[in-house]
Amino acid sequence: MMQEPSLSTRKDSTSISALYQQYAASVFSYLHAHSASREDAEDLLVEIFLAALESPSFLQMAAEHQRLWIWRVAHNKVADIYRTPVYRSQLRMDELTDEIQDSEGDHPELVAERNERYTRLHHHIQTLPGIQQHMLRLRFVYGMRCNEIAEQMGKKHGAIRTQLSRTLNTLRSIYEKD
Repeated sequence: MMQEPSLSTRKDSTSISALYQQYAASVFSYLHAHSASREDAEDLLVEIFLAALESPSFLQMAAEHQRLWIWRVAHNKVADIYRTPVYRSQLRMDELTDEIQDSEGDHPELVAERNERYTRLHHHIQTLPGIQQHMLRLRFVYGMRCNEIAEQMGKKHGAIRTQLSRTLNTLRSIYEKD
């Protein structure tokens, strides 16, 4: 005869399930942007929530600490990806091209000009140090605010604001010289 799960086990799985519903989409988007495939991002997402489930202290944390813990683990998983020797930065040009063509309509000159600008900008972003690229991605791809970026990266809010401002100024000057 199979034993029924205890009340605390059911409560724990309900808590993890609620956290998954709340954070999975945004964490998955972050992981997918940094992994080679959708499947890799899905695997990493499962690993993150399994780690939360297996952590003896996770469910005793306050909600804000749980959120920070999940994002910190996601950040560490992404850092592990970048540490692997086979990592190569990939721009999904076909997705970008489709989006540009939808917004430009049937004007090939405008599409070509915009593609050229995006390619130049992407090239210049790739010349920045990894931490600056990461901050730009968090700010402009994921729409995170400086305080959220600071929490995720384990830095102070003011330091992130300053670094982001300097990065944008550097990128602007590089882009204008080209």
